[in-house]
Amino acid sequence: MNNLVERFYRYIAIDTQSARGTGTFPSTEKQKNLGKLLVKELKEMGVEDAEMDRYGTVYATIPASEGVDPTVPVIGFTAHMDTALELPGCNIKPRLIENYDGKDIILNAEKNIIFSVDSYPHIKEYTGRDIIVCDGTTLLGADDKAGIAEIMEVAHTLMTDSSIRHGKVKICFTCDEEIGQSTEHLNLDKFNPDFAYSMDGGEDGEFYYDNFNCGTCDVSICGKVAHTGYAKGQMVNASHLAMEFHGMLDPLEVPANTEGRQGFIHLFSITGEAGSANMLYMIRDHELDLYHDKQQKLRRIADFMNDKYGIGTVDVSFKDTMYNMRDKIMENPFVVENAINAMRELGIEPRIIPVRGGVDGAEITFKGLACPNLFTGSDRCHTRTEYACVQSMEKSYQLQLKLITNCVDKTQSL
Repeated sequence: MNNLVERFYRYIAIDTQSARGTGTFPSTEKQKNLGKLLVKELKEMGVEDAEMDRYGTVYATIPASEGVDPTVPVIGFTAHMDTALELPGCNIKPRLIENYDGKDIILNAEKNIIFSVDSYPHIKEYTGRDIIVCDGTTLLGADDKAGIAEIMEVAHTLMTDSSIRHGKVKICFTCDEEIGQSTEHLNLDKFNPDFAYSMDGGEDGEFYYDNFNCGTCDVSICGKVAHTGYAKGQMVNASHLAMEFHGMLDPLEVPANTEGRQGFIHLFSITGEAGSANMLYMIRDHELDLYHDKQQKLRRIADFMNDKYGIGTVDVSFKDTMYNMRDKIMENPFVVENAINAMRELGIEPRIIPVRGGVDGAEITFKGLACPNLFTGSDRCHTRTEYACVQSMEKSYQLQLKLITNCVDKTQSL
C-alpha cells in the first residue's frame, strides 16, 4: 500500500461528521481530532508554523526553496475535514480493490449491500484500476479526506525533496463545509496566498469554478389543536398543512429530476404533529436570478396559506450560505489558465463543468481570495457507494506539484 493510501486510511478512521443546529463552531468537537493529527504530522515534517485555531481550522506554511525568486506567486491549497450528514462517518471499513474487474461489487454480503453496475454503469470506466470502497453502512469519507491526504502528501514531498524548486505554499483545512459554515471564521491573514485551489472535486480532470448559489428555507407551520372527538371546525392539522405546502412545489424541480445547470428546491427534512410542523428546504441554482425566483416561490406559497388559514400560520425564513464564484474567478484568469495548462502538461484532459453543489472555494473567493476547485479522485460522495480511485488520487497529487513548480518556471521565464 502506497504512502498516499495509508495517509487516506489514517484520516478516514477519525470521525469528523458535522451536525446542524448545535450552535457551536465547529459544530462537532470531534472534527478537531483530525485537526490535531494534521498539525502534529505537519510539525513532524518540519512545518514550524502549523497550528489549529479555536475554531478547528488548521493553517500552515511551507517555506520557499532556498534561492527561489521572492516574486514567485504564493499558492494555496485547502480542503475540509468534516464529512456529510447523510450516513454515519464513524467505524469506516475501507477496502482496496486492486485491478477492479468491472463487475458488481459486494460491499456487504451480510446486509446484501451491492454496488451494482446496472445502477451505476459509470463505475465500469474504472476497470483495471485500483479503487477504495467501504462496507456500505457508512460514508467512505473521501469527501474530503482524499483532498486532505493529497495536500498532506504534497507537503511531505516538498519538505523532504530538496530537488523540487518551489515558492511559498499555504495550506488550510476547514471544518463544517458540509453544513455551509466552513469559512465563517476563516482568517485570511493566516491563509493569505496570492491565489488558491480547493481540493474538493471528483474525477480526473474535473475543474469547478461555476457552482450553485446555495441557501436554505426554514418553514414553520402553526396548527390548531383540538380533541379529536370534537375537532370539527376547530382543528387545523399542521402536518396536513405541511403536505399542502409541499404539494404546491414543482415536482420536476427536485434533485432526482434535474442535472447540469438546472437548479432545484429540495426537502431536506420534515417533522410534524397536529399542533406544529417544520420543514427545511435546500435551494440551489447556478444563476442568481433563478435562485432568487425559487426563494420568491416559497414566499408566495406561504402568503397564499396565510391568506387561507390566517396570518401567522406559516412562517418562512431564508439563509444564503454560498454564492456562485464564476464571475469573481474570471476576474483573475491566470488561476484558470494555470490549472488547465498544468493538467495538459500531465496528460490530464481538463473537464470544466458546473458543479452541482457548493465548495469552500466559493466562499473563499467571495472573501477576496480566488479559489476554484480541483479534482481529488473520488466519486459517489454522500452515498454508501462512495469510492476513491488510487490512480486518480495520485494524479491529483501530481497536479498540485505541477501547479507549484509552474509558478517558479513562469516567474523565471518573465
